Amino acid sequence: MNSLIVLNKNDNVGVSQFIIPEKTKISGQEISTIDPIPFGHKVCLKPINKGDPIIKYDQIIGFASKNITAGEHVHSHNLEFKDFERAFRVQNKKTVIDEKVDTFFNGILRDNGQVATRNYIGIVSTVNCSATVTKMIVEKIKYSNILNDYPNIDGIVPITHSTGCGMNTVSEGMQMFQRTIDGFKNHPNFSHVFVIGLGCECAQVSLFDESLKKHNRIHFLTIQDEGGTKKIVEKVLSQIKNLLPEANRIKRTPQSVSHLTLALQCGGSDGYSGITANPALGVAADLLVQKGGSSILSETPEIYGAEHLLTRRAVNREVGEKLVERIKWWEDYTAMHGGVMDNNPTPGNKAGGLTTILEKSLGAAAKGGTSNLNGVFRYAESIGDAKGFLFMDSPGYDPASVTGQIAGGCNLVCFTTGRGSAFGSKPAPTIRLATNTEMYNRMKDDLDINCGDILDGSLSVEEKGRQIYEMILRVASGEKSKSELQGLGDYEFVPWQIGAVM
Repeated sequence: MNSLIVLNKNDNVGVSQFIIPEKTKISGQEISTIDPIPFGHKVCLKPINKGDPIIKYDQIIGFASKNITAGEHVHSHNLEFKDFERAFRVQNKKTVIDEKVDTFFNGILRDNGQVATRNYIGIVSTVNCSATVTKMIVEKIKYSNILNDYPNIDGIVPITHSTGCGMNTVSEGMQMFQRTIDGFKNHPNFSHVFVIGLGCECAQVSLFDESLKKHNRIHFLTIQDEGGTKKIVEKVLSQIKNLLPEANRIKRTPQSVSHLTLALQCGGSDGYSGITANPALGVAADLLVQKGGSSILSETPEIYGAEHLLTRRAVNREVGEKLVERIKWWEDYTAMHGGVMDNNPTPGNKAGGLTTILEKSLGAAAKGGTSNLNGVFRYAESIGDAKGFLFMDSPGYDPASVTGQIAGGCNLVCFTTGRGSAFGSKPAPTIRLATNTEMYNRMKDDLDINCGDILDGSLSVEEKGRQIYEMILRVASGEKSKSELQGLGDYEFVPWQIGAVM
């Protein structure tokens, strides 16, 4: 009840495993607490002078804003964020790929060679003006119960949003939006897709109809051309009913895990995220990469402070420089809008024991495991044939970040949380991982795996990572995650919007 987690012998703070009252002797340390220490928060291990660095994970997480005494609670009242020079270098480390790729899951092989983990029908809005029509179609299909006759179809998904017009048609924001819509309409987890526009918007259907030449499973319509709301709803409903037998005609067959691309996410992080769930997910990501699969780390503002650790893993200098360029872009972007990179952590993160973005980033980056970094991609950019550990630029806002990852090609999502999560995604399912047992027990209906047993020594990080990897294969094969069982994912499509609304 009075022990601390000390992550590295060079650290000058430890992390509380329990709520520790003041004046408590800390076992294994020659100190007693001066203040009450909340669950997951930091305790000073030895005197730290004002201005000196505070060290956790053997890395700087901030600087003392005043003199700090051994046994004192270390948090926002005495730890401050200051930027400092970090060494960027490439070590050209090579990931060992298993030559005997013998791990398989039961996937859905599409006619074009893509492999799916789910079999949905998608209704995609090109603009907010067609969002209501999109939802009307989805609701009518759901309430008709017609899908009950087609057990191999996982459901019908509305892809709606608040943008698509009032934007510069040649801007970076429009390019980003176009990539996002393209990525979803071409996603292998959709058997058929209806792309619906209004007709007069900036994001014209013609921007997205290239694949019409390649896939008869993608259909393009506009409300204005079809004669209005009632007529387009009736037309699409009729077309969907006609294609249901074809969409249902699928069979899961053994597929190599090289077809899996895993989105790595964390939300509602706490002081244990970088100790339990994130490093365990990193082990699972490494196992996937070793078997020829891919993992994508994102949330650029949330790896700020750990980017120098990622560049060391870059497969070459060009990849490392791409990541640094994205970091510099974010520094300029936040400054332009009157923010700073330390705007993140959130109030919930801080209540859970995190203090600065430098601290949060070290835990967040642990999701990426130890594999070499093979590529850096812009938001919603298709990863194509890229394999291994990859990075995609995105905000730290989870729905926007996951939207970009799925658009880029992810067919599964793993989401770690220390405060609790009600997140789900479609068409790629989300697996949610708890950092601590107390929160897992309180929110069992929402969480798939408890990583809190790492804290009590029941399982090692490596053993938990293996457990996560095995669940990834089961969910990829059709097992429903908790978020799917609860029906989450219809409202989590959130394209990242940058630039002026005009």
